[in-house]
Amino acid sequence: MARISRKELKSDRFAQDVGLTVTFFEEHQKDVFRYGAIAIAVALLIAGYFVYSSHQRVGREEALTQAIQIQESPVAEPGDPAHGFPSQDAKDQAALKAFGDLAAKYSGTDEGYLGTYYIGAIRADEGKFAESEKFFLQVADHANDNYASLAKLALVDIYYSDGRTDQAEKVLNDLIKHPTVFVSQADATITLARHLAQKNPAKARELLGPIRAGRGQAASLAQELYAELPPG
Repeated sequence: MARISRKELKSDRFAQDVGLTVTFFEEHQKDVFRYGAIAIAVALLIAGYFVYSSHQRVGREEALTQAIQIQESPVAEPGDPAHGFPSQDAKDQAALKAFGDLAAKYSGTDEGYLGTYYIGAIRADEGKFAESEKFFLQVADHANDNYASLAKLALVDIYYSDGRTDQAEKVLNDLIKHPTVFVSQADATITLARHLAQKNPAKARELLGPIRAGRGQAASLAQELYAELPPG
């Protein structure tokens, strides 16, 4: 099931994307101070807003970090119950509560949508695809483009798993046309080619050709998949 990698969540790029939201006041701060006597009053309002906004953002990020730490925690080995959750189910329940609290408390924020996304991923890992689909759709329909694209990629796996091939390919073609920070054009193209490998290997080759001629991890993945394609 597609999800944000733990490494990605901790990267500078993620921190910038989550934490550096540009507000109307930040964009127009210089203009605000051009309006004479009202400038001081406006400045005080802006300062108060920044303090409140910063405090709220820190709280959201701390809640997200704590939820991720639960998700990353190990399950205890037999004979060593002190180091980890007693079972995978216990860990999943704790993670679901943490991400559920995050999604409820910070509904409509990036962190809230990430909480919803993770709930969908956990439910998918449990095999509860109908339930996970509902959570992924919330993110796909309402989050910003970056997080929505992750949810859409996760939905593709669900659509393919229950035979909704046309729907899956429609989503992938849209992701190819509209790449994001987290789902590049190459990511979406390789995913589509992988699913086309058996029924239409010629089309899969066509998709992979430009990518495998490039460099980097995407090129390596495309080369591997290309080499595995059946004749036809």
